[in-house]
Amino acid sequence: MDAQHVDVLIVGAGLSGIGAGCHLQMHCPGKSYAVLEARDAIGGTWDLFRYPGVRSDSDMYTLGYSFRPWTQAKAIADGPSILSYVRDTARDYGVDQHIRFNHAVKRARWSSSEALWTVDAEIGPERNLAVFTCNFLFMCSGYYDYAEGHNPEFPGAAAFGGRIVHPQHWPEDLDYAGKRVVVIGSGATAVTLVPAMAEKAAHVVMLQRSPTYVVSRPAEDAFANKMRDYLPGNLAYSLARWRNVLLTMFFYQLARRRPAKVKENLIALARQQLGGAVDVETHFRPRYNPWDQRLCLVPDGDLFRVLKAGTASVVTDQIECFTETGILTKSGTNLQADIIVTATGLKLKLLSGLELFVDDKRIDLAKTMNYKGMMNSDIPNMASSFGYTNASWTLKSDLTAAYVCRLLNYMDQQGYAQSTPRRTDPSVSEEPFLDFTSGYVQRAIDQLPKQGSKKPWKLYQNYILDLITLRFGPVNDGTMEFVRRQPAKRAA
Repeated sequence: MDAQHVDVLIVGAGLSGIGAGCHLQMHCPGKSYAVLEARDAIGGTWDLFRYPGVRSDSDMYTLGYSFRPWTQAKAIADGPSILSYVRDTARDYGVDQHIRFNHAVKRARWSSSEALWTVDAEIGPERNLAVFTCNFLFMCSGYYDYAEGHNPEFPGAAAFGGRIVHPQHWPEDLDYAGKRVVVIGSGATAVTLVPAMAEKAAHVVMLQRSPTYVVSRPAEDAFANKMRDYLPGNLAYSLARWRNVLLTMFFYQLARRRPAKVKENLIALARQQLGGAVDVETHFRPRYNPWDQRLCLVPDGDLFRVLKAGTASVVTDQIECFTETGILTKSGTNLQADIIVTATGLKLKLLSGLELFVDDKRIDLAKTMNYKGMMNSDIPNMASSFGYTNASWTLKSDLTAAYVCRLLNYMDQQGYAQSTPRRTDPSVSEEPFLDFTSGYVQRAIDQLPKQGSKKPWKLYQNYILDLITLRFGPVNDGTMEFVRRQPAKRAA
């Protein structure tokens, strides 16, 4: 089978992949590229998730691209608005013309002698093979399993007489109007679903094993909207973006340095929002410190509002079993339900489960070390987009795409064909890839690469440090190994 060749092959047509294509067109206009997307539409997460109320948990001034202003009034945007933003960007920059839909990437093989990746993809349900070659492989496929979410086994689930739904695959025909609903979970998905479903359902119960930090924030950013009234669009967007970046960083640093004080302030804010309608000590006092897990954002306090109104309630308990009519908790409470929503989290799946080979040696990502938050030790000419855990995903994916363009241009200028991060400093020790206690991270920690104890192997989760390093730091930093193009052999 003849392989199709491009200079850069991007995997994934979601927020990161579309951004990567835009950066290539802006900064590497001479490079040919293609985007392989396993699904049949642009948008990634924002096309997949269709559950009621789906929205961002970051403001759109930082979740949006650095090069394309967000112009809508709402800063905490709903899923369809974000999807339109991504698709409009792909269309306006011409990236949509480079996408191959229904191409699921399965394996990639690097050849050092050819300085080339050979990538196998399966097309559609028939799984016909398509082969691509590229000089650089850019993985922008996210970090979780699109096929299924985390679905723990609940005793007695088969006996339940109603419907059990996971938010990742929301059925279009689900009618919950006037129904009793139990949402299992307390993360970002659960706190989004509960107020959205409470608008139509008879009653919604959020059943959580343990409390989460829930923070109310205005859905509209008054500062950003005012700036747009007085300043040119790009300047207003840039100011709002930097303001939100700095505020988020300040709050994160404060939470890490004075966790007890921040914890009490967050709980006091929840108490003020609820006005005595809910036992805050039982249901909104987490056992962990702020930012040991990601905070849950609720625009305009919508979750607190439905709890105060009585159209929703929260139960903190563990599940004994499902029954025919609902859920029996460990404490003996019977929760009646017509519909149970298992907002129990994601399954991590790095690089879409891609099989990787370097010169016929299979690569185990867990045995590699992450370089600058985007490449892996001993894997040539491959980068992957992975966002921040303490801020917007796009802040890091934007920096990553821009750095990949810097790297490609540097290699062209110097006549290099291959760039490989090498672990040559014996003083660098291994550390876990993510310092995060969230269940979805801990369930997959053994599958993740390591980070190092110091730069360029250290993940600082700090936008300003990354900006300085990736935009202004040297590409040839003594850790990256470069190999020149081999001269063509003449026939005898």
